[in-house]
Amino acid sequence: MAHHATPGPGNSLQSWTRAKHPLRVALNYAVIVLARISPSLQLKTLLLRSIGVTVGEGVSWGLESTPDVFWPELVTVEDHAIIGYDATILCHEFLQDEYRTGEVRIGERAMIGAGAIILPGVEIGEGASVAANSLVTQDVPPGETVAGVPAKPMGSDESPD
Repeated sequence: MAHHATPGPGNSLQSWTRAKHPLRVALNYAVIVLARISPSLQLKTLLLRSIGVTVGEGVSWGLESTPDVFWPELVTVEDHAIIGYDATILCHEFLQDEYRTGEVRIGERAMIGAGAIILPGVEIGEGASVAANSLVTQDVPPGETVAGVPAKPMGSDESPD
């Protein structure tokens, strides 16, 4: 994860235009909106690759799935992964005194459930699964299944509250 100090007295979101050019963000946003609503997996892949997302062969993007708008070039989705309906992949966090960026890698044949959120700097291992509506704050090992907010391995010793 890379840390970037916030210039000036305000929080980092107030000075986002110093972090990324506004026209680049606007273009990324327009392309992502088109990709989100397109039913064609081939068109989604073409559009997302055009703004820097690394998309492997046979990747399936669910409707309304959203890669990072500011830093799409930090997203890698490997071959035959599935990104579920309305899933969000974030590669940045705007905070009070800094903003952070981190690459997100979704491994080969990994599955991200509907509505899941992947935070910056996270790697989802090969064949791993993220349950619907989960918040992934740390790496998921290959083959592991995680669920919850924050996401934890299924079958862990922790009992629900």
